[in-house]
Amino acid sequence: MKNYKIYSILLSVFILGGCSDSWLEPKPLSFYTPENTYIDAEGFEAALFACEGVMHEEYNGDGCAILTEMIQSDICVEGTTDKAGPQMDMDKSLLPDANLNNMDYTRVGWYWINAYKAIKYANIIIARIDEVTFANETIRNSILGQAYFHRAYWYYKLVHQFGDVPFLEGELTEPKVDFYSHDRWSILERMKKDLDFAYIHVPELVDRGRVSKSACGTLLMKINICLGFNDEAIKIGQDIVAKHPLMTERFTINKSKPNTNLMHDLHSVEAKLDMTNTEGLMYIVSYPNVTGSLSSQLMRNTLPRIVGVSTPDGMTGIVFTNNVEPKYEINTIYGRGIGRARITNYYQYTLWTEKERNDLRGVYNRDSWKSPADMWYNDPALKNKGNIYYGQHLVKNPAMSVEDSVRAWYQWPHFKLFVPDPVSSSWYWGGETPMYIYRTAEVYLLMGEAYYWKNQPAQVAEMLNIVRARAGADPLTTADISIASIVDERARELYYEENRHLELTRIAFTFAKTGKTCEYFGHTYSLENISGLGGAGANVKQTGYNFWYDWVVEKNNFYNKGVSHRWAEYKISVHHMLWPVPASAINANTGGVINQNIGYPGAEKNLPPLKVEL
Repeated sequence: MKNYKIYSILLSVFILGGCSDSWLEPKPLSFYTPENTYIDAEGFEAALFACEGVMHEEYNGDGCAILTEMIQSDICVEGTTDKAGPQMDMDKSLLPDANLNNMDYTRVGWYWINAYKAIKYANIIIARIDEVTFANETIRNSILGQAYFHRAYWYYKLVHQFGDVPFLEGELTEPKVDFYSHDRWSILERMKKDLDFAYIHVPELVDRGRVSKSACGTLLMKINICLGFNDEAIKIGQDIVAKHPLMTERFTINKSKPNTNLMHDLHSVEAKLDMTNTEGLMYIVSYPNVTGSLSSQLMRNTLPRIVGVSTPDGMTGIVFTNNVEPKYEINTIYGRGIGRARITNYYQYTLWTEKERNDLRGVYNRDSWKSPADMWYNDPALKNKGNIYYGQHLVKNPAMSVEDSVRAWYQWPHFKLFVPDPVSSSWYWGGETPMYIYRTAEVYLLMGEAYYWKNQPAQVAEMLNIVRARAGADPLTTADISIASIVDERARELYYEENRHLELTRIAFTFAKTGKTCEYFGHTYSLENISGLGGAGANVKQTGYNFWYDWVVEKNNFYNKGVSHRWAEYKISVHHMLWPVPASAINANTGGVINQNIGYPGAEKNLPPLKVEL
């Protein structure tokens, strides 16, 4: 609790002192200016807290940004079918001058704005680190390493979401309108250099929610894989898993609860607060029972909107009120969703094969997964009228409209998404909880991927099987290994943890850079046309340009399948692998050129990107 209060105070101080109306222009709004804030280690801690605050916002709140990362992938689509505008037909909704930062449309623009906000905070520390006297060099290097981590964390996202982007080297002390885009590969090379430093100097033992050595190492692994340094990635991964073993035995108070298992333990609020949890490497922190803190709204964002499901005879079937019979109560058992991120058939069905029959993470385990059919028609009015469906489990009405079917009828991983909220009258939306950013399980999967790029399938299977064994899945053989087995395992393990679109894009760039033939599709990709041909025919729906498009179209049962409702048809194109740079950022940059991605209006004005100096 102490850490939470310090976080709140310092974050408020920092935002007042350095918040900005524009995406790259600092405008101090109080006496907390850089000159009297960044004069000691405590001032720099305020900047680090502000960076952590941006990380927290990505995963929490109604319509939070990570939903866009999920929707632009294989595991989810936009489920709010009651209005026009949300990201369904990307050919129409994903344009540079669209409303790109609105929960009712898309949060693509949130990443552009907030990545640079966090980068600005980190750059202040990096630029001023030698203007402050520290108690010793260890403290100085630890703070600098954490700043390097935060800058790399957001640039890692930007170069996989937007490609070539402006690289900000130092602190901005005056308005600047002459930015130029930098080559994404050189940005990654610079981030590797910075993280090499951070991995040495950031300590392993830190307070929950702070940057640790292993967090730096996990991000460094990803960047090493991007750049082809697979042996380095494996070595770092081996060091991390030696210090942070998987949680393989039941723990926390949840282990005595009926109808739960190890996955419930691992992903519970209690587990993420439990200091004996060896698996968590990086967290965003939020404390339950703290009034006024930002609630996760996990269940609201991800669960189906069952409130609209009627009985087979057309009566109102579901209510979320206090006068429901306890045995038919839904609120505190499941939560209440509105279907913002609608799970695809790939994630709720085809991903779980016979080899996952005993997988604690999968749909065969009905303690771990739930569906509307697990709930009841509970409206007291039904009982009063003697309706035969009162107290019966929900059934999908054959006459249910496409809009209602998309939004109201799908399964979900209950063990990952249930978050109580005891201090709110509407707690069934999802309360406060810490969340994992990096876990040991992902480190094993990254090592497996590094072995894949080294053409060592036996070692890939070994790494994936460590994670699978903990979950109870059958082991994979060398013959089972392909890029699909890696991508599938990430989906099984990292739902609502990884940036799914981003990680698929990372793999797409690696295929294109290495020229390695994708054995799953039989395609060899190239950096030259990774976003398609561009120009007037930008909305290309032809496979073979990039792995992201091929995979999403193959696995997602909505995009480019003719699935439509009264508001939109679900469509994506090749160039949507990279998002549009907001037109507002390009237009305000009157003294320079920020490139637009191929396939979007404005790309014809691009210049060759600059290279970041190492």
